[in-house]
Amino acid sequence: MTFEARELSPDRSVRDLFGAELRRHREQAGMSLRRLSEVVNYSKSQLARIEAAESLPYDDLPTKLDACFGTGELFARLHTLAKREPFPGKYRRVISEIESRAAVIEEYASATIPGLLQTRELAEKSLRCGNPYASDAEVASLVRARIDRQALLDKPKPPRCWFILDEAVLRRPVGEPEVMRQQMSALVEVGMRPHLTIQLLPFAAGGHAEAGSSLMLYTLPHQPLTAYEEGSHSGTIIENQSDVAIRRENYDLLRAMALSPRDSEAMIRVAMEDWTPCEPPLT
Repeated sequence: MTFEARELSPDRSVRDLFGAELRRHREQAGMSLRRLSEVVNYSKSQLARIEAAESLPYDDLPTKLDACFGTGELFARLHTLAKREPFPGKYRRVISEIESRAAVIEEYASATIPGLLQTRELAEKSLRCGNPYASDAEVASLVRARIDRQALLDKPKPPRCWFILDEAVLRRPVGEPEVMRQQMSALVEVGMRPHLTIQLLPFAAGGHAEAGSSLMLYTLPHQPLTAYEEGSHSGTIIENQSDVAIRRENYDLLRAMALSPRDSEAMIRVAMEDWTPCEPPLT
């Protein structure tokens, strides 16, 4: 199998810088990916993904690279920085490099409707809440980017999507009641698509390991499962397969605790009625 070198932007992220430095030192040493894989006891395909900034190495690889190339602690330090990269850069990578290529997307949302399922009106209210000092133009740009993401659900061969929504996302008002009612209606409609499943996790299900956060699992062709956990102001891409396996188990338990798709639709319809304004009494 032949790997084509992807153009890197070292100033975009530490992950890109790590990949660029790996490629530069490997080529200076006159080593092929195959030869490097033999030296550091790492698979050629995984090294190719790291060099292309598509994957983060496990903790033992940076030390092996420093020993191989005689670079002191260069790769070890870059790796430490890459693991601490700020949320916005990681989020851009999730959207542009992971979500857009996923064959299967599984998401648990604890506090708000997932961006892939939001109406334009709810997206605007939600983004204004999270960016109170942003201008109208900035909010409009953020809304447009969020809605544009939803195009992947309409592709000729869309990803298989599974959403588990905490009951809280139906009950917490975001904007006016009409915004919430329209959002509930949109959930019912999108839930009818054959490639998309929505389940509700009711309050009665009790506590669980992912309470208070949002969890995404991405299955990409010919790549290990990737997890992504997101809080209100931070996000973490998880690629270590031992850690991913824990999230896989957590998600499967949430799926077992959730209502069936049919009962979930019924709960959404009840919430839609609750958000419908009452007619004024006749006098």
